[in-house]
Amino acid sequence: MTPTTLAGPARTRIDAGWTVTARGASVPAEVLVAGAVPAAVPGTVTTDLLAAGLIEDPFRDDNERRQAWIGRSDWVYRTTFSWTPDGGAIQELVFDGIDTVATVVLNGQVLGAARNMHRTHRFDVSEGLVPGENILEVTIASPVAAADAASLALGFRPHANHHPYNAIRKAACSFGWDWGIDTSTSGLWRPVWIESWSGPRLAQVLVAGTAPEGAARLAVRAHVRSADAAAGLELHVAVGERQWTVPVDDGVASLDAAIDAELWWPRGHGEQALHEVEVSLVQGGDVIDAERRRIGFRSAEFVATDADGAGDTALIVNGQRIEVRGANWIPEDAFLPRITAERYSARIDDAVFAGINLLRVWGGGIFESEDFYDACDERGILTWQDFLFACAAYSEEPALAEEVELEAREAVARLASHPSLVVLNGNNENLWGRQDWGWETLLDGQSWGAQYYYEMLPAIVGELAPHVPYTPGSPFSPNPSAVQNSETTGTMHVWDVWNFIDHARYRDYRPRFVAEYGWQGPPTWATLTAFVSDDPLTPESPGMLIHQKAVIGNTKLTRGLIPHLRLPSTMEDWHWAMSLNQAVAVRTAIEWYRSIPECSGQIVWQLNDCWPVTSWAAVDSLGRAKPLLHALRTANAERLVTIQPDDDGLVVTLVNDTAADWRGDLVLDRRDYAGAILASAQQSVEVPARGSVSVTVPDDVSSPAAPESELVTASFDGTRGWWFFAEYRDSRLSDPGLTVDAERTERGWRLEVAAAALARDVAVLVDRVDPDARADVALVTLLPGERVTVEVTGALAAAATDFAAPSVLRSANQLVVGAGS
Repeated sequence: MTPTTLAGPARTRIDAGWTVTARGASVPAEVLVAGAVPAAVPGTVTTDLLAAGLIEDPFRDDNERRQAWIGRSDWVYRTTFSWTPDGGAIQELVFDGIDTVATVVLNGQVLGAARNMHRTHRFDVSEGLVPGENILEVTIASPVAAADAASLALGFRPHANHHPYNAIRKAACSFGWDWGIDTSTSGLWRPVWIESWSGPRLAQVLVAGTAPEGAARLAVRAHVRSADAAAGLELHVAVGERQWTVPVDDGVASLDAAIDAELWWPRGHGEQALHEVEVSLVQGGDVIDAERRRIGFRSAEFVATDADGAGDTALIVNGQRIEVRGANWIPEDAFLPRITAERYSARIDDAVFAGINLLRVWGGGIFESEDFYDACDERGILTWQDFLFACAAYSEEPALAEEVELEAREAVARLASHPSLVVLNGNNENLWGRQDWGWETLLDGQSWGAQYYYEMLPAIVGELAPHVPYTPGSPFSPNPSAVQNSETTGTMHVWDVWNFIDHARYRDYRPRFVAEYGWQGPPTWATLTAFVSDDPLTPESPGMLIHQKAVIGNTKLTRGLIPHLRLPSTMEDWHWAMSLNQAVAVRTAIEWYRSIPECSGQIVWQLNDCWPVTSWAAVDSLGRAKPLLHALRTANAERLVTIQPDDDGLVVTLVNDTAADWRGDLVLDRRDYAGAILASAQQSVEVPARGSVSVTVPDDVSSPAAPESELVTASFDGTRGWWFFAEYRDSRLSDPGLTVDAERTERGWRLEVAAAALARDVAVLVDRVDPDARADVALVTLLPGERVTVEVTGALAAAATDFAAPSVLRSANQLVVGAGS
């Protein structure tokens, strides 16, 4: 039966007239005098104080330390709103997100408490609302004090922070991380509503598009809640012209039906076919409630190697093994309500630019928003969502476990319809941490979270989203008793390279699947200097160290640079050297992982940043691309030519992640830095679709007479790979004689950059010309006489000569020439 009307609960948003007031011994006098401050809802207390002019930008200089009192204070949100009875039998006050431990009071009556920022809280206010003016107050406890008290009550468990974030259900990174500012903020971070309704309504709707054996199927399950008698209810489901009607029995209606529909594919494998599904609750021919979902039809499987290393670890979508070229995702802003749909869209466009086909939402943040998942669905970016546990042991006591179950059920039900979601993962590094980080002694027999990862969460996924693969942790091995961070089983995190050794040592590993690895670098120059006002600005000046959160981070940066480049003596050259080394380190890792057939995927740490900081990100917190983003684009190309060392010399690997075979002549040349060919070889090669081929480089090409001034190029069908026998610092690179011809375009500039001599890793750092400008190409190596075209968006007020400035037109050569012997 076709519905004749469309109805549902009346929703009124309570977003006006809010104030917030600080309470506690740590509150500065000027904030106490100010009293009630206008508050945005959704919002945070920190951003409200900033808007009121009571604090400076938390991201600037040492303001993080100066504003630590915010996390040690209680906060009272208050508003007055008008309500007129609308005939509804039930009224509920709905908070989509309270951060975090709070008491809710309406008209002087306590409605209840909240202690979890990751879920919705509902309070029946049918008897508490009054016609006319109503007073609503939400008192949020100091998150620092709340975490400390909860840790004491639950019992200490090891964690990776200066606050016991693992004791309350608040985003772990809001207390700071090794890339994140410690805001310890509070707020009503998602909308607040009054819902009014009568009769039956849809309490939960689960919609999934599946594709077993390539045939599309629609699965719908709806749970109905009723305020009174609920006879004669039906569920109407429509997808385009297709319609189904099923009865509601004991408050539940289910549909599992075949449908003729195009499948949804990850980017690079097909189109992203999306379909609108309307689910309507019908009584007596009228629609009394309805919800819409946008879905795609696809199958997904995550297979993992056995404990002995046999078999494969791979993500399989629609029966196709996906070569995962991924990036880890953290919250896009330290103050979550500031993240707009436009910011999500821009950042995920950056992922597409970088050749990324999967984003992993890390477990120390949040269950990401519909805006994030919608953008990924549309672009064919696969998603992997961690449950919200990170780098810590977690209590399994009821006080925490009850909240974990509620948040997990809500999140899985909300996200399960998104076709991009192909992994739900139990935690970040907790299985590994329990084994290798000395937790056993500290736990002294207490629970640590195993019941969540191996029982509760897989059961919830199996019930609510059986079409989404589940893994117990990252990293993990299928056998819980086996080594959990292993290159031969399951997934792996590779962090010893960054922490202790040189990035060339990524080649020591042959992992099945790498879910984390990465290298630090500073934010773009424009972003760095906008937030750090040190004079002089140096790598170790106070503001720089505040914006470096990794343990001995600068020491690791220097240790990782020295094998490749000498440590520069100027801040501008230091910034370029560390930016370049970050890009080269990650490029080295990706090309290596892609060259070994047993590795089915790699997920770099990380795509984005939440504040201006030296970090592992490819895009800084103001959305400006670091050189790393361009390195990702090169190394993640669907068709890649890479030269790698082996025990007998050099090997060229041709990687073809497309649906068509790749044929051509592979030309191998050993050259000197002047461009002269010293030895050459050629052979015809065919690389199968979704495959790779490795070719040994002949000895005369792989054996240099003068390593410091020779290189190998591998050219195949317009794509080129490089091998340099000497590190930058040990090579005879000279002034490359770069020149720029700049031509204005409608959107910016077209630059023709030419090299008179060999130029390694040429980049035009356009943020030095205009902070909001973007270049489409960077880190290009040019042989003598070659040139590259760089399209620049923005910088419309610039002069052509600006792009030739030495701080703008960069190359690795600059860090070698004149750097000393």
